[in-house]
Amino acid sequence: MLRKLIAGGSVAILFAMLLPSAASAQTTTSQSTNLAKQAVRENSNVPGDDFPRPALEHRNPRYELHSADVLELHFPFTPEFNQTVTVQPDGFISLLGVESVYVQGQTLPQVTALLRRTYGKILHEPEINVILKDFEKPYFIVGGQVGHPGKFDLRADTTASEAVAIAGGFTTASKHSQVYLFHRVQNGWMEAKKLNLKKMLKGGDLNEDVYLQPGDFLYVPQNAFSKFDRFIPTSTMGLYASPPLR
Repeated sequence: MLRKLIAGGSVAILFAMLLPSAASAQTTTSQSTNLAKQAVRENSNVPGDDFPRPALEHRNPRYELHSADVLELHFPFTPEFNQTVTVQPDGFISLLGVESVYVQGQTLPQVTALLRRTYGKILHEPEINVILKDFEKPYFIVGGQVGHPGKFDLRADTTASEAVAIAGGFTTASKHSQVYLFHRVQNGWMEAKKLNLKKMLKGGDLNEDVYLQPGDFLYVPQNAFSKFDRFIPTSTMGLYASPPLR
């Protein structure tokens, strides 16, 4: 009987000795797992519970208002405030009964929320419907040595060579091999690309014939020969007609 108690006590003592070690090992394993997860998150930029998730990008952005855009404002319950407004060059619109507000660069939902807050100062929970009646059409500009330089509507996919044709084609003073395409990438910055339309038109190389984007500016420079003065003295011309004998 004593032997059994001693044996049982030994087992109990042994179990008591092993229990803290097991708990410590479990704690260490849990800490190691958490550290591993944290390292994975930091190295792979995977958002977790403790990391802010990045904002999703809008794949189909809404139209942003520009100068000269025309808006119709409809007040279903207070029609006396119905009005048609135009975005001014400074980005503001003048409103009936309230102060002017700045709307340039905003989308229609943003403008609607802004107008509800603005008219909420004189109306109780106003209901406003904003309709875009007229806006700046997509366009491109062709300048330099073309038949009819100017601003043209971009109504369909248009390449650089097609834009030159729309603008009246090249003139005798055009430098076909160095046509410059300017594209606005952000405020104050433009991306410039040199196109060799002469090579493209002569050899059928369509790699140079890029598609224009709204607001692009295509410039055709003047060739070197056409930079000579229109009128030159006959004495100078005689040098080309009858060069001196050597």
